[in-house]
Amino acid sequence: LTDSGGFQVMSLAGLRKLTEDGVTFKSHIDGSKHALSPERSMEIQRLLGSDIVMCFDECPALPADRKRIEESMRLSMRWAQRSRDAFGDRPGHMLFGIQQGGLEQDLRAESAEALTAIGFDGYAIGGLAVGEGQEAMFGCLDFAPDQLPEDRPRYLMGVGKPDDIVGAVKRGIDMMDCVLPSRSGRTGQAWTRRGQVNLKNARHADDPRPLDEDCTCPACRNYSRAYLHHVQRAGEMIAGMLLTWHNLHYYQELMGEMRDAIAAGAFDAFEARFHADRAAGDIDRL
Repeated sequence: LTDSGGFQVMSLAGLRKLTEDGVTFKSHIDGSKHALSPERSMEIQRLLGSDIVMCFDECPALPADRKRIEESMRLSMRWAQRSRDAFGDRPGHMLFGIQQGGLEQDLRAESAEALTAIGFDGYAIGGLAVGEGQEAMFGCLDFAPDQLPEDRPRYLMGVGKPDDIVGAVKRGIDMMDCVLPSRSGRTGQAWTRRGQVNLKNARHADDPRPLDEDCTCPACRNYSRAYLHHVQRAGEMIAGMLLTWHNLHYYQELMGEMRDAIAAGAFDAFEARFHADRAAGDIDRL
């Protein structure tokens, strides 16, 4: 799965010019200009060999005024049609449309209607996790997924922390993506059933116990907290490698547990246990 460049349209706002045709970026290195349009985005993702392609969109960072959100959403819908036309007929590959509209229920509904009329293989909910906070995000997810077709995957972009993921799945989300497992691993942060653990903290310096005694990843099976603390503080590359390995393992287990709970009709029990484990906090200091 590849993104279209739409996030960079937002995050590099100070280095780009936005028009109906697309976006022109100015390189922060040498000042050269680079154009990206719906058609060019489809071409790049095809050349990358993507299985799941995202249509090219634009969204403002939140908070933003309603007029700005409305104009952005309608531009994204016009770009969605152009993306669909440029994508063409590619058996074995999928194109997802991206719902926009900020936190506004009526604008989200308008966006969902436009995307459904165009027709996509799956539907993403974009424009969240861009500064609005968890409460506002969940408020939007209380209605946004239900506006999209039930017989297609519903994908929340850019999320996120484990409690964000559980809350999103509870509200009808099927897919998510985030850099957090690897970014956290590189900075000494580990995600466990009992919450986040900062391996930089001195409390781990002489702790022979594993990061998580119930985890079967190589970092937990073969290394102690003391070792992980040491290589993190020493700046050794293996620190980020092992913690990223652990974080990815934890995230995969979390997703698997949710799939099993949904299949068994026991998601509420899973959610209660998930929050109880996190509330217990990390293991006591030696």
